[in-house]
Amino acid sequence: MTRTQKLGLRAGIAVAASAAAVAATVWGVTALVGTDGHHAAPHENVARPNGTGPGGAPAAPGAPGAPAMPESIAHASESGANAVNITIDDGPDPRWTPQVLDVLAEHGVKATFCMVGPQAKAHPDLVKRVVAAGHRLCDHSMDHDTKMDKKPVAYQQAQILEAKKLIEEAAGAGAKVEYYRAPGGAFTPDSRRIAAANGMRPLGWNVDTKDFGKPGTAAIVEAVKRGLGNGPTVLFHDGGGDRRQTVAALDQVLAWLAEQGRPTGFPVRNAPDAS
Repeated sequence: MTRTQKLGLRAGIAVAASAAAVAATVWGVTALVGTDGHHAAPHENVARPNGTGPGGAPAAPGAPGAPAMPESIAHASESGANAVNITIDDGPDPRWTPQVLDVLAEHGVKATFCMVGPQAKAHPDLVKRVVAAGHRLCDHSMDHDTKMDKKPVAYQQAQILEAKKLIEEAAGAGAKVEYYRAPGGAFTPDSRRIAAANGMRPLGWNVDTKDFGKPGTAAIVEAVKRGLGNGPTVLFHDGGGDRRQTVAALDQVLAWLAEQGRPTGFPVRNAPDAS
């Protein structure tokens, strides 16, 4: 083979390698980004390894000065493997949140309240009451958009950070929102990163009581008893309609947990989720 032929062969190999690299890059982008240009990740109610992003890649660092916060979705309890986390979504509601608070107080239980931004702004007295009773605050977005995972990153950021601002303003006295729960579990790597960079641990659930659909008090209680084998974090609602079944079921569930010797606690924040 002449020197000219060798040079031509090498050039051909380089072009082929370059084309393969471009093709791989295009495939990777297509896999990560949907045809509409938005992240195509499905709804997530699962935990990623601590501090990792999609495919196990290192997570993006938080904003300067922000608390170190894992981006993985929390399920485990700070109070140990036998503990149960009570979480309350979609409020605050002027009729039902006070009743939920009364039940929690009667049983000496602390819960995490995942609030929708405009609801918090409309009922700052209830936000303050939640904080004064020793419960924790969770950001549940501005509009409870269960398709947030299909929307642009800027939209997700606005939904998360504006709600956080409204909840903390309503709470006053320097109270902080400590978690972020995506509506319907519509987390994305970006929304988890945004939450963590702003001091909020992404928060999932293990037991969906289905109380939002009002299946009956007994069915809600049974859902908890049956579902706790999946993990410790239980999802109830104090907003979104008539929650009298939730209030009654919560009372029965907390009594049953006490009978079973199951303590209650808050979801993990800074620690890796071992659930």
